[in-house]
Amino acid sequence: MKTYIPKAHEIERKWYVVDAEGQTLGRLASRIATILRGKHKPYFTPHLDTGDFVIVINAEKINVTGKKAQQKVYSRHTGYPGGLRQVTFEDLRRTYPQRIISKAVWGMLPHNKLGRKLLKKLKVYGGPEHPHVAQSPEPLEF
Repeated sequence: MKTYIPKAHEIERKWYVVDAEGQTLGRLASRIATILRGKHKPYFTPHLDTGDFVIVINAEKINVTGKKAQQKVYSRHTGYPGGLRQVTFEDLRRTYPQRIISKAVWGMLPHNKLGRKLLKKLKVYGGPEHPHVAQSPEPLEF
C-alpha cells in the first residue's frame, strides 16, 4: 500500500459553531483541537492543515471543576524587568473571556508554524452573537 497524502484542492473545509455554555474547559478545548487539526477526517495527515474552522460562542459561561475558578492563574510577561503579570481565572473571564478558550486550545496544538496556522481558524466570542453567519456554520454538539 502506498501512503496517501491529500492535495490542497481535495481538502474540504467546514465551519462549525460550538456553544460553550455549561461545558468543561479542558474537555471542550481537546475536542476543538481535534476538529482544528483535522483528526476526525479519514485523510488526516500530521504535517498538513486538514482541519475545519471552529466558532465558539458564550465563552464567558465556560465551567471549570474544583477550585480552579479561584486558584487557576494565567501569567504573562511584558518583557521589562519586573514585568510579570498574573491574573486569576475569574478576573480573566470577567475582562477577556475569549482568551481562556484560546489559551486552552493553544496548549493542545503543536507549538510550531502549523499550530499557529491552526489557531487562526479558531474564532472565540464572549457572547451568543458572531459575525460569521455568511459561512453558514453547522452546530457541533459534544
